[in-house]
Amino acid sequence: MKIKSNRELLLNGNIGKAILALAVPVVINSFLQTMYNLTDTYWLGRLGTEELAAINLVTPVQNIIINFGSGITVAGSVLISQYLGAKRDGDARSMANQIFSCALLFSIVCAILCAVTTPGIVTWLGADGLTWQYGKTYLQLVILDMPFLYTVNMYTAINQAQGDTVRPMLLNLTGITLNLILDPLLMIVFNMGVAGAALATVGAKAFPAVIAFILLQNRSKDVYLDLRRLKFEKEKLKNILVIGLPTAIGGSTMQFGFLLMSRNVLKYGTEAMAAYGIGNKINSLITLPTNSVGSAVATIVGQNVGAKQYERAEKGYKVSMLGSVIFLLAGGLILSRMPISTAIVKIFSDDADVIGMAADFLSIMAFWCFANGVYNSSIGLFQGSGHTEITMVIDATRLWVFRFATLYIGEVWLHLGVRSVWYSVVVSNGLSALALFVIYKTGYWRRKRI
Repeated sequence: MKIKSNRELLLNGNIGKAILALAVPVVINSFLQTMYNLTDTYWLGRLGTEELAAINLVTPVQNIIINFGSGITVAGSVLISQYLGAKRDGDARSMANQIFSCALLFSIVCAILCAVTTPGIVTWLGADGLTWQYGKTYLQLVILDMPFLYTVNMYTAINQAQGDTVRPMLLNLTGITLNLILDPLLMIVFNMGVAGAALATVGAKAFPAVIAFILLQNRSKDVYLDLRRLKFEKEKLKNILVIGLPTAIGGSTMQFGFLLMSRNVLKYGTEAMAAYGIGNKINSLITLPTNSVGSAVATIVGQNVGAKQYERAEKGYKVSMLGSVIFLLAGGLILSRMPISTAIVKIFSDDADVIGMAADFLSIMAFWCFANGVYNSSIGLFQGSGHTEITMVIDATRLWVFRFATLYIGEVWLHLGVRSVWYSVVVSNGLSALALFVIYKTGYWRRKRI
């Protein structure tokens, strides 16, 4: 009954209520996900700058794999949403089986390959000495969480496509609670350092993954897994590729760009690398409500496009974007004040050089973060309508054109030093948001994709 009422709300109910019903649990869920990294950052900051810099250096490698695989989960959420909107529940259940099989196979293969190639990857990133040792140790261990992570992500995608964002939130609450306990226990009490941070993350995701796998087989829901029917279907695999491959390419290309950004930051020293990581992670907290709104937009647009209610889908996008911009503009003006940004950064480091650079980075990002409101809502619109080729192009352009061009101008022409990195982030985000809005105005998102 709950799922039926959610579908009715998304297709016919008050659009503001629909956005809030989806977005609020996703905001909490996103916060809990972010806490995995922030907890590691906090405790590693207690260990030393070398440990913190090593984690920040190799994290983009993990993110490349996660973002490539996210193409599968995004495709699943979009396709299931559209099937449900069109009242094709049988196809939605079949698609859930296809998506789960693909995601699990992908995660296992990638975990094995990354664990084997980690030493070469960390060397290529330019690390040496303790930074190399810590980075190698962390990445080889933390990558083992991939099958668990994808199981939880599939549970989230399948439930969100049905308009249920509360249960995934509660599941992730279990994981973060475990992580909060395991981090200090393994890192400090058992003196395992970065290895403890990685194992804490793996352990905290394994338990929720087992629960997710059991819950996904609940036949009382409209969409569930049937282990007897986990065979691949050619037509559905084709649809997954059409929707998922652009997201996978765009997301992984963007994360590879982040990896090269890390190399650029590391040349300014381990303090700059630590500051870069702290600033990015705090900024992710600032913008996560609008990231979550973008996720809600994708679900609302997906179901309404499936029901051929394009005007309602567009209304959901406009309301979400306006609310996100207002929220980030108000919050950014507060957090961009240097005394406030400095106080926040001090929670994660007691190194004076790190604090100074991270506070500067955070204040610049916070002031301009309102552009993320346009960016995230627009990404949700194009994903929900199945036009992931647009998000692929913009994600790639954001890093490889806008960000690196700004970085070059800042370093070579304006001689801004490490601040070139800070400004490259806000300029690339702003230009990408503008590009997405211009494409939206053309009406391209209304074209049939599959």
